[in-house]
Amino acid sequence: MAISFEPTEEQQLVRDTARKLADERLWPQMRETEKARALADAVMKEAHELGLTAVALPESAGGAGLGLVTACLVEEELARGDAAACWALGGPGALGSFVLELGSTEQHNELLARFTKASAVNVRGAVAWSEAKPANREGFAASAAKVDGGWIIDAEKAFVVNGGAADLYVVVAQTNGNAGWKGLDAFAVEASAKGVKPGARRKLLGLDAAIVADVTFDAVRVPESARLAAGGDVPSGLARAFARHALVNAARAVGVAGRAWQLTRDYTADRKAFGKPIGHFQAVAFTVADRLMDVESARWLVWKAAAGWDHDGAPRLSDVAAAGAHALEVVMRCADDAVQLHGGAGFIRDYAVEKLFRDARQLTLMGPSVAALDQMLADQALGRPIDPGAILPTPDVQPVCV
Repeated sequence: MAISFEPTEEQQLVRDTARKLADERLWPQMRETEKARALADAVMKEAHELGLTAVALPESAGGAGLGLVTACLVEEELARGDAAACWALGGPGALGSFVLELGSTEQHNELLARFTKASAVNVRGAVAWSEAKPANREGFAASAAKVDGGWIIDAEKAFVVNGGAADLYVVVAQTNGNAGWKGLDAFAVEASAKGVKPGARRKLLGLDAAIVADVTFDAVRVPESARLAAGGDVPSGLARAFARHALVNAARAVGVAGRAWQLTRDYTADRKAFGKPIGHFQAVAFTVADRLMDVESARWLVWKAAAGWDHDGAPRLSDVAAAGAHALEVVMRCADDAVQLHGGAGFIRDYAVEKLFRDARQLTLMGPSVAALDQMLADQALGRPIDPGAILPTPDVQPVCV
């Protein structure tokens, strides 16, 4: 694979489109979006018409088919405008990653095409993964029982992104209780199916426009064709799905970190103390420099992992884990230092850095955690087989929003 640190002409065009939307629509309306806990309808429509939520979906399903690098470029720019928008926009969301990694080509086209239609501005997908508490055994309490012609799902899922607003769910449940985390299966479930019961929307620390709710699946019957079998290896498919999701989440973290650094640089260049800008004092200057290196290194790790995936057609899990873990640590350092270097101004809502701090903290719980990604990287580095129970976000370790 040739080494390049510049996007292609096509990638740059898509990136510029996302950046324009972020600068002209998302960032100026950030506080209005936060207050309303939703994006304005006009912004939703514009993003959908620009195809920004379907960049990585296959062309056969109506997407752009431009790969993970382009998707990460878009997500970084959107998050730089307002990270909450990445979850508030319509589109498949994390469901896209799970369908692509677990489903067949026919399922890709059938399930994902609904999100790319011109009328699908507010059509949403969701992944029902987390549970509020551990099961009595290794694995999930959620179960799917085989019956004639299909499956019956019983599950109480927690912290579902787009829960109650989704048109389609991917539900992960235990089909073999004796196999622990290796006994999981995934199913595509229509939100309109009998027995799907969303709970109340939860209030979040940050990313206020993201819709998160618990969802109960009470004896929901689905056909055999709804099972996403990952070619017979569901645990590996789930690991890939979370790797893809972690990479997208890492790109969003880079966007938030970049905005926090930009605001900090501008503030420390303007704010004066003892007759000169505070950025001229060594302690402040070195912190600003360190955070710039953080943002740049996180960005390159994300690009490297995404480019490797696009080139190979499969993830290099060590690259994905490194990019994901580093980006989540970087976004917290950048947001924390932004608040600190703004002094008292960093703690009041007149300045955006307090929101960036809350968004950064919330973002670290919107997918695989740093600990899970570190474990994945360590397993790869040490040549150990990957244990799904150690790397997947589980109730035993830490429930997350997906």
